[in-house]
Amino acid sequence: MNSESLPAQNKRVVNYLRLSITDRCNLRCIYCMPEEGISFVPHDEILSYEEMLHLVRLATQCGIRKVRLTGGEPLVRKGFIDFLENLSNITELKEISLTTNGVLLKHFAADIKKCGIGRINISLDSLRPERFFKITGRNVFKKVHEGIREAERLGFDPIKINMVAMKGINDDEILDFARLTLKKPYHVRFIEFMPVGKENGWSPERFISTGEILAKIQQLGDLQPIEQNTLLDGPARRYRLEGAKGEIGLIGALSDHFCDQCNRMRLTAEGHLRGCLFSDKEIDIKTPLREKRPDSEIIGLMKLAIKNKPKSHGLFKSGPRKCVRPMTTIGG
Repeated sequence: MNSESLPAQNKRVVNYLRLSITDRCNLRCIYCMPEEGISFVPHDEILSYEEMLHLVRLATQCGIRKVRLTGGEPLVRKGFIDFLENLSNITELKEISLTTNGVLLKHFAADIKKCGIGRINISLDSLRPERFFKITGRNVFKKVHEGIREAERLGFDPIKINMVAMKGINDDEILDFARLTLKKPYHVRFIEFMPVGKENGWSPERFISTGEILAKIQQLGDLQPIEQNTLLDGPARRYRLEGAKGEIGLIGALSDHFCDQCNRMRLTAEGHLRGCLFSDKEIDIKTPLREKRPDSEIIGLMKLAIKNKPKSHGLFKSGPRKCVRPMTTIGG
């Protein structure tokens, strides 16, 4: 079986899979998961760990070389460490990373590191405990802070801090987040607020572009561009303040047209393969898997999903619109 990375439309090479292992989360962030009215996927509809491992092995035959584990919150699912250890034994993967909200990170960090995982993303939208509570609905800022410090102590590299910038909510903290990189080796990434899910509170009034964010950060000094290292890198435009230990990344899904460089697919927790965050077109690969269809058939569906990956998310022609699924069911 040819395991070279397969081209999608626009001759993009797709080699990166974002795998959502659960739609459950222990936070209720205002832009992601409302406090009430949540319809979780029934447990028996969620892919088992064994099914996920099998699908990842098949995906490597389609050129996937990087897997990022997302949720919901990955660390809330029982048996996560055993799954991570088995995933790390898939030799075709060049990189495995994890996105977490950090609440349980202090407890799991050492075991995650023992599995050979060195790269970690931590979602954090405020450095102020009171505001953190307003954004997440949970009074656990101290736990997240302790988790970040534990990851640093254990030598995770890089430690990426992801901030969703929202005008009138936390945009007055942009400089505080950027200053973190002066003394800490963190990769602080500013992410544009995206219209994902029916009721995630997105509006033009809440939106702040990466261009505006960059202008704010330049108040701290000159920003030196950092060249992308490999094809496995994400879409962030990377910079470093002079003399900083860490770096700054800007992810402008709406204002910065990086669709022609997008190298990722998304596998939802219930086994649907998506080519674009903003497109609700999916291919169900759980059903043929559970029907015990031949691996060749499932690989064919994966190749079809890669081939049909949209050329762009279409937001420039139609204006901002929302995809139907909430982020927790897609994989953040």
